[in-house]
Amino acid sequence: MISVGDLRGGNKVELDGEPYIVVEAQHVKPGKGGAFCRTKLKSLKSGNILERTLRVGEKLDEPNLEEKEVQYLYCAEGQYYFMEVNTFEQLFLRENQLGESKNYLKENMVLNILYFNDNPIGIDLPLFVELKIVKTDPGIRGDTATGGSKPAVLETGAVVKVPLYLNEGDSIKVDTRTGEFIERVR
Repeated sequence: MISVGDLRGGNKVELDGEPYIVVEAQHVKPGKGGAFCRTKLKSLKSGNILERTLRVGEKLDEPNLEEKEVQYLYCAEGQYYFMEVNTFEQLFLRENQLGESKNYLKENMVLNILYFNDNPIGIDLPLFVELKIVKTDPGIRGDTATGGSKPAVLETGAVVKVPLYLNEGDSIKVDTRTGEFIERVR
């Protein structure tokens, strides 16, 4: 059990039978009446944001979450197949369970799958991935890193804004949380 008074960003809680991660917790102590906490909670299942005001005396359950290390194998007909590293068991997640995470999956990538009550609900990507540019406008000599940006299609199908000097075939590092270009990889 987690006390509402101890809630901080990053805590995982169970509310109405669904796991959430606390995005924001603002503790308020008004001059009159009891203290409360305004929270923004993100569903670990659906990704929806929920705003809830909770009284400080309340207690919330901790969700039954477990992470297992897996290797991404392939995608077929909207289902993404993974193999558990320790047991070699194969499992799949549907496209809607992955959300935007599917844009950063490369074959043979090792990552974690999050389980809630023994059911897979999503993946935990590394913070940065290296991907190859497969389609973009050609770079022109003299274009610099501060000169602007252009869209580039990556090997996974994701579209990222990159500096003008990059060409097709270049490898880049992408932040999986924001989907932004970080740097060129040599």
